[in-house]
Amino acid sequence: MKHTAKLGLIISSVLLATTQGVAETDAAPKTGADLMPIYKYLHANPELSLKEKNSSALLAKELEALGFEVKTGLGDAWIKEKALKEQGVVRDGVGGFGVAGVFRNGDGPTVMIRADMDALPVNEQTGLPFASKKTDISWTGVQASVMHACGHDVHMTSWVGTARNLIARKDEWSGTLVMILQPAEELGLGALAMLEDGLFEDFPVPDYNLALHVSAGMPSGKIGYVPGYAMANVDSVDIIVKGVGGHGAYPHTTVDPVVIGAQIVTALQTLVSRNVDPQEPAVVTVGSFTAGAKHNIISDQAHLKLTVRSYSDEVRQTLLDGIARIAKGQAASFGAPEPVIKIDSDYTPSVYNDPAFADKVGTSLKKVLGDENVLTITPVMGGEDFSRYGRTKEDIPSLLFWIGAVKPSVYEDAKANGKSLPSIHSGFFAPDAENTIETGVKAMTAAA
Repeated sequence: MKHTAKLGLIISSVLLATTQGVAETDAAPKTGADLMPIYKYLHANPELSLKEKNSSALLAKELEALGFEVKTGLGDAWIKEKALKEQGVVRDGVGGFGVAGVFRNGDGPTVMIRADMDALPVNEQTGLPFASKKTDISWTGVQASVMHACGHDVHMTSWVGTARNLIARKDEWSGTLVMILQPAEELGLGALAMLEDGLFEDFPVPDYNLALHVSAGMPSGKIGYVPGYAMANVDSVDIIVKGVGGHGAYPHTTVDPVVIGAQIVTALQTLVSRNVDPQEPAVVTVGSFTAGAKHNIISDQAHLKLTVRSYSDEVRQTLLDGIARIAKGQAASFGAPEPVIKIDSDYTPSVYNDPAFADKVGTSLKKVLGDENVLTITPVMGGEDFSRYGRTKEDIPSLLFWIGAVKPSVYEDAKANGKSLPSIHSGFFAPDAENTIETGVKAMTAAA
């Protein structure tokens, strides 16, 4: 299968921006090291999307040492494209630097456990002794600081601990365990890359999929899960408004795209309030509106960039159709040419936690962690491409659950005094790592 246009463009831009890795700040822990040294190494040595070379190599060795069949060289046709070869890039992985390992332990279901690896172009401001000092060229071509600001270092470390636990306790279960490390989650493209590289063709198709994610709004030691829709469809939409430019002193000789764009922004506010069932969540946000370059020049074009969030596919289509209808209608009312509307084909599908599966896992988690530490929580409108693994032709029951990452005393102080906690993607986000990882390992082991 061929990759979509967006995936190819981003891969090319990443490779053109830089083909050199950044030196590690400390030596990588040896196979079998305690979890906290692994976590600290991963945190101090974050790698951006599609550049997860050291992280994937380190953790692939962990699987091999545990007796997994590990494959890191799939998709030769993809990784040997001319553009990549010319850059001298050699990549080990499924979908880039992805890793997949299989452990067969007799008859039984196949369970897949996924962790994501990539970091963000964020300047770390936590003050931790092992804080990241790395910089690299981001996928937008900008030299940037790099940080694990979304907790993927916690995810990877919990993943290693879970693999160790399950192999140590292999006499307590039977079936097939598939452990995967995914690149490029922050771009919403890593799952797509792995699937298009043949993940479910070269490896057993799971009966169940599992993943976890840190929560910056819940104390460590707690688990939260959502039966049903848990995270949103995420679409990016560009609207290019066309007008007739001219001098700002003679607006009657122009068709002003800024005024048209402003009307579109205002009219879009009615899309959710008047076109979508009030009981169905939906968000349409105009994140960027650019036009012109000088005070007294009316531009001939304006560019609106939208993020569109929904849960159900039906609401998603209602929003996308409505955006196109409103943009075209507003332009027509001004006698302007029809705007160009670009809907990103590589959208991130919503995360749907199979309710029966979610509650079954929740019951298991309560036995291990206690009823008071396993919470049923509300869904969010963020996106996660873990959803793609469940949206295959097999329609695999899946569950992504949250692990609290805030030190309990810090959480209670913030709650009592009305303080804000640093969110994920913030340079100040510093998980209560040891307790969070311990909880993650216990929870994922129990879930599997």
